[in-house]
Amino acid sequence: MVFSPKFFHLFKKGRYNRERFVADLIAGVVVGIIALPLAIAFGIASGVSPQQGLITAIVAGFLVSVFGGSRFLIGGPTGAFIVIVSSIVAQYGIQGLTIATIMAGIILIAMGVCKLGAVFKFIPYPIVVGFTSGIALTIFSTQMKDFFGFSGITVPSGFIPEWGCYLSNLGSISLTETALSFGCLLVIIAWNRWGFKKIPGSLIALIVGTAVSVVLSKCGVVQFATIGSKFPELAEGLPLPKPVAPAMDFNTVKNLVSPAFTIAILCAIESLLAAMVADGVTGKQHDSNTELIGQGIANIITPLFGGIPATGALARTMASINNGARTSVAGIVHAVVLLLIYLFLMPYAVYIPLGCLAAILVVVAWNMSEWRSFRYLLRGDKADIAVLLITFFLTVIVDLTVGIEVGIVLAIVMFVRRMMQSSSIEVIDNDRIAATEDDELASKDDIEMLDIHKGVEVYEINGPYFFGLASRSEQFERRNKDTAVRIIRMRKVPFIDSTGVRNLGNLIDMAHKRGVKVLLSGVNDSVLSTLHKFGVDSKIGKENIYPNIFPALEAANSLADSAK
Repeated sequence: MVFSPKFFHLFKKGRYNRERFVADLIAGVVVGIIALPLAIAFGIASGVSPQQGLITAIVAGFLVSVFGGSRFLIGGPTGAFIVIVSSIVAQYGIQGLTIATIMAGIILIAMGVCKLGAVFKFIPYPIVVGFTSGIALTIFSTQMKDFFGFSGITVPSGFIPEWGCYLSNLGSISLTETALSFGCLLVIIAWNRWGFKKIPGSLIALIVGTAVSVVLSKCGVVQFATIGSKFPELAEGLPLPKPVAPAMDFNTVKNLVSPAFTIAILCAIESLLAAMVADGVTGKQHDSNTELIGQGIANIITPLFGGIPATGALARTMASINNGARTSVAGIVHAVVLLLIYLFLMPYAVYIPLGCLAAILVVVAWNMSEWRSFRYLLRGDKADIAVLLITFFLTVIVDLTVGIEVGIVLAIVMFVRRMMQSSSIEVIDNDRIAATEDDELASKDDIEMLDIHKGVEVYEINGPYFFGLASRSEQFERRNKDTAVRIIRMRKVPFIDSTGVRNLGNLIDMAHKRGVKVLLSGVNDSVLSTLHKFGVDSKIGKENIYPNIFPALEAANSLADSAK
């Protein structure tokens, strides 16, 4: 079954009990508190309001836990989406973001239904590190305005224009904002190193930074830029969000296909990687296709309530596991905790300083940067290094959408390149040659001698016969003119694609025009079935397809001898 959420398996045969619920309740409360500063920070950094970040954590967190394919995954906004969300908002507005997120949800569901969950496990590591590190650097860059308290400037979008603006306005830096930001940063670093591990440093920094800001402001010492100064409407409290369907038209949908695809790919990669890590820690197994469908449902429904794209969050998932989570109920509890905060505590969020949120996101960017993996990959194969750097620089300098699209193309090119390296066509033209036949004919000795008569050519295809190898097949037509029979040995061909079939058919036709008889040997059932579908077996003659080299060579030698 493609869609089988883990949550609905909990209550079968009395599997869920009070002990599990207590463990999930404690873990859910802790991870809900942990998610609070991150949800607010990600919302603001993405170019939307803090309540939209919190709504995303509530709605998506609930839906991912109910409909997902992992027992432990915590859903919500993440740093990976900051860049793409802010660019969509800047270009298409909140309405465009809502439509793009819904489209991404539909794409994710389609991926899950088509059972593409396993495919994302094979995206080359250099590509993942390249755009993850690129996103991290971009997040770091976007936070410099609030971190250093640049006043009276409008920062353009784009990494290079951003830093050009920062460097040309160094005189606008606020020393008090900078001091607060560095103070919060030091609190996070110190607490994460020496503090109580189950409570994150970001939460402590949020409390300390807000307290310092409030005290100094009330005493008239200094006024800091806060969420309230940027979003004054929060002071009046927030109503419960109501679902609102966006107005769509064909042109808008067409323009948002690329951003929606980027959101879907990012969501799939991040959620499935987080689920795999959770499996490794807990010893459980997630259902990747169900997870994609669950993520799709979350990304269709969440924007209707005013939320932004969401995915599985690795840090919050690990925090949930480390605090004793046993099932997906912990994720539901985390969403309920955030809902209570949204209803009763959001008016107090106006006192949170923007510099404190910037410090939290600088730490998020550092943790995302994977600089150790980046440095490690620079020692590797030149092709991997090229892919890493191309993906990284495109993500940083151009934009995330281009980085991911080119990264996927590079992944395909790398796959084809390595498949071509593992596939070859060998010409066996000695009079006698050793042959290993244990995988082709178990009753024969492992090593036998092939007696190849004059006028007979034997070619062996090693590896998949696909479009990447098909172009090499011109080797078949460069041999001597005395050839009467050609054996194409396919014992090591696991599969053949349509390009390979077409190429093989052309080779057979050209050989027949020259009066050369073609025999096939060692064709497995899968390849033979493909050849049958395209009528190649009839073209060559079913009687000319042999189970192994020995009867094929016996027939070929006989035909060659009679042709002399």
